[in-house]
Amino acid sequence: MKILVLNCGSSSAKYQLFDMANEEVVLKGLVEKIGEARPVMIHEWGDKKETQEVDAKDHVDALNLIRDAVLDPARGGSADSAEIAAVGHRVVHGGEKFVASSLITKEIEEIIREYFSLAPLHNPPNMEGIRAAKKFFPMVPHVAVFDTSFHQTMPPKAFLYAMRYDMYEKYRIRRYGFHGTSHRYVAERAATLLGTGHDGFTGITCHLGNGCSLAAVQNGKSVDTTMGLTPLEGVPMGTRSGDIDPAIIFHFAETLGMELSAINKLLQKESGLKGVSGISNDLRDVEAAAAAGNERALLAAEVYGYRVRKYIGAYMAVLQGTNAIVFTGGVGQNGVLMRERIVGGLAHLGIKMDPARNQSPSKNSHGEFDIAAEDSPIRIFVIPTNEELMIAHDTAEIASKAKA
Repeated sequence: MKILVLNCGSSSAKYQLFDMANEEVVLKGLVEKIGEARPVMIHEWGDKKETQEVDAKDHVDALNLIRDAVLDPARGGSADSAEIAAVGHRVVHGGEKFVASSLITKEIEEIIREYFSLAPLHNPPNMEGIRAAKKFFPMVPHVAVFDTSFHQTMPPKAFLYAMRYDMYEKYRIRRYGFHGTSHRYVAERAATLLGTGHDGFTGITCHLGNGCSLAAVQNGKSVDTTMGLTPLEGVPMGTRSGDIDPAIIFHFAETLGMELSAINKLLQKESGLKGVSGISNDLRDVEAAAAAGNERALLAAEVYGYRVRKYIGAYMAVLQGTNAIVFTGGVGQNGVLMRERIVGGLAHLGIKMDPARNQSPSKNSHGEFDIAAEDSPIRIFVIPTNEELMIAHDTAEIASKAKA
């Protein structure tokens, strides 16, 4: 069974084709700058890679290009479209109506549209990708895998905001959480490493990159997470502020005369590592500047690490028992110094890092490694995320049931 996985953004369409017999990536790529002056397609298969300018006025054009590549044997694709058993789609917001991935029907499409207002930058292009893919792969099942579904096991005491209750009843204003596919994948891998089984894993998963979120996972289920109604809430990120006093927004508007659009831009695009350091949203640039003596860069890195550490402490209180702390994402996987900042002072909580393992890890075949000291009661895993494989798994399972 071959599964095509699609992740459509506002101006891009990423794709991977999996052979589920061995869970290998047959080919992958993306079409970027869709609708702009000079769109580009990057396509990779085996040890080959091609980059070319293409005509992609919209997602239909982009999916047409992807279909041609996926079905081209000269570019690593399948000669027969029947070899592709199903298409899996990443959908960011599924609200409260999806606790798991779902076969896409007309009713499901309407529900995805309902959440356009909660994810205006993500759900509309996700929907465009679904419509275009159905046009080019009309005879196979299409499956939606939602970023929010993993977190729908949170109890009301965790997901409700302490505001007037009718705002939740009428408008569904609540914490939803994101990066769910990533949190689910690394939680399952951590369970495998520990030998607990998925239902036996209790720990904290830290997806740290340009976007950042943590999740408290109890017996394999999310019981709390840092992102909220939108991905802005939680820990500081590359350009997002994370948690702030909400009255700051009124201060900006009423005292400084800022427009709401300008405030939104400030919090979404001009804050986080970039805003504090004044240098970059990339932790590598910030760390390099800090090492060279830039005090604001050092402060940015310290704020980032401190806030992640604070949430780890909070979630340990929530879980009342922890098997492991898991790091993933670009920063989580590669930020050696940042991992030290985050967990280096938590030995009193049972989180003991081995600095040598952190610096020079011994990786398994999945690229995973443990940086905890031998006598640490809580393991510290670094696990590369693989959201696309998680989407492929769900898609293959649902497609098989649909065809049965």
